[in-house]
Amino acid sequence: MAKHKRIWNQCVHEKYLREGRGCGWGTDYSPWIHVQDFSSRGVISRVKGRTTGRVHHLLSNNELAYFYILDWSESVTDIREQYPLSDLKRAVKIAAHAGIKYPTDIVSGYPYVMTCDFMITTKDGHKARTVKQSSELSNPRVLEKLEIERRYWLEQGIDWKIVTENEISYRKAKNIEWLYTAQDFVITDELLPATDMMRTMLKSDNLTVVQIAEAVENEFLLNPGMGLLLFKLLALDGVVSINLNEPINVCQKGLSVAV
Repeated sequence: MAKHKRIWNQCVHEKYLREGRGCGWGTDYSPWIHVQDFSSRGVISRVKGRTTGRVHHLLSNNELAYFYILDWSESVTDIREQYPLSDLKRAVKIAAHAGIKYPTDIVSGYPYVMTCDFMITTKDGHKARTVKQSSELSNPRVLEKLEIERRYWLEQGIDWKIVTENEISYRKAKNIEWLYTAQDFVITDELLPATDMMRTMLKSDNLTVVQIAEAVENEFLLNPGMGLLLFKLLALDGVVSINLNEPINVCQKGLSVAV
């Protein structure tokens, strides 16, 4: 649940609705909050997802790391970040019944549309996930807002949970982030022989990935760095299997790679 730095009122709310924020699926989804809407205390990111094919708006390092884990998962079919509790009247009513003060703009007094960090579509249904730093969970006001979320999604029959840094594999997320630097690279027909050579050489335990990449570049007169891009893309496409839970050292012989 992010806090806007600009004044929030009915006019802004209606503007967001006209823009289609919080609506759509897959490539057509527009998050309720965009990174340009306000200044975040943490790191904000715009990252292209492979599951959806669109750019995702992420408001913290924890959200970014969790996004990479979700986007890599074969069981996830859609990821909608900054997903709104769009039924504002229901959310306000839930807060009132729980004896919780619903969050409102300090200037206008207009109620915010609360958001869940991720609405995930999986083969088992929808799952709502809110990402929090564990230290925040000792803050009574944070817990009150989380309780509103919990009750809201419970009424919708949607599984909701809190995700903290303790549930996120940052090693895996960093490895995925490294691979994603090649996701816009396309293997043309001319490069197919180079990829075949790389796949064959990767079966050897006597060479490092860097050595193999350089050999491929030299054989096919490729620009420096192209060999490593090919390796990353083969991993992204599942042709090469890497243990993402371990450090990826491309200068190490016998890197845990399956071809």
